[in-house]
Amino acid sequence: MPRYAQLVIGPAGSGKSTYCSTMVQHLQTLNRSVQVVNLDPAAEHFDYPVMADIRELIQVDDVMEDTSLRFGPNGGLVFCMEYFANNFDWLGESLGHVEDDYILFDCPGQIELYTHLPVMKQLVEQLQQWEFRVCGVFLVDSQFMVESFKFISGVMVALSAMVSLEIPQINIMTKMDLLSPKAKKEIEKYLDPDMYAMMEDNSDNIRSKKFKNLTKAICGLIDDYSMVRFLPFDRTDEEGINIVLQNIDFSIQYGEDLEFKEPKEVDEEPANSNYDSFFQDKVDSRGLE
Repeated sequence: MPRYAQLVIGPAGSGKSTYCSTMVQHLQTLNRSVQVVNLDPAAEHFDYPVMADIRELIQVDDVMEDTSLRFGPNGGLVFCMEYFANNFDWLGESLGHVEDDYILFDCPGQIELYTHLPVMKQLVEQLQQWEFRVCGVFLVDSQFMVESFKFISGVMVALSAMVSLEIPQINIMTKMDLLSPKAKKEIEKYLDPDMYAMMEDNSDNIRSKKFKNLTKAICGLIDDYSMVRFLPFDRTDEEGINIVLQNIDFSIQYGEDLEFKEPKEVDEEPANSNYDSFFQDKVDSRGLE
């Protein structure tokens, strides 16, 4: 029997832990089994129990305090993740092997982990060897996406993660519940955007002809191939959360032996919640050897 995994990724502050918290609560109301694994060695607080916590293996603070390494926060995080990649057996032992496992992996926010470092790709390949069907869940803060050029930037980052990880990916705009009514109305056009129209609306703001042509080419690529579409996530909207979950389940064919329905069309905005925990960090002494 296959096992199922959501790889929850996205920039720092995009609401990954909040998403995990909301999704756990939602799945529990559906009487579905779900577990969370924390893969952020710099995490401080989250309010859900985890079946495995990378901080038991290694954590950023210990790496930064090691005088022989002299890493800052970003270098320390990369070191931790590369150490983790060399110790996947720890994760395998923590996960065990239960049929129909459904696990959310709460990942770090440093974008270089998904763009030009191999760590997350190696994790995906390892999970697939363990018979997991993996879906990337890429989160972007909706408050960042309310302007067209910021939206295009967010789309490019999402595309970069898709190309790097080579797995089905659901892209989500989080924190919709924090937007003003006016901003919610404005952001609707970004959920299923007409990139050419967006380009025309903002062409006067681009002074350089070269950049105008580049932006037009990017918009054409996105629009012509329907490569990126975002779902809204509002943690107060149960129906919206369910739409997000249906899209994810459909991408990994969760419960394919059951009668499975295709996900609903998005009429409304889905949800997002807050996650903070009280686990104390312990690092295996092997972590810095």
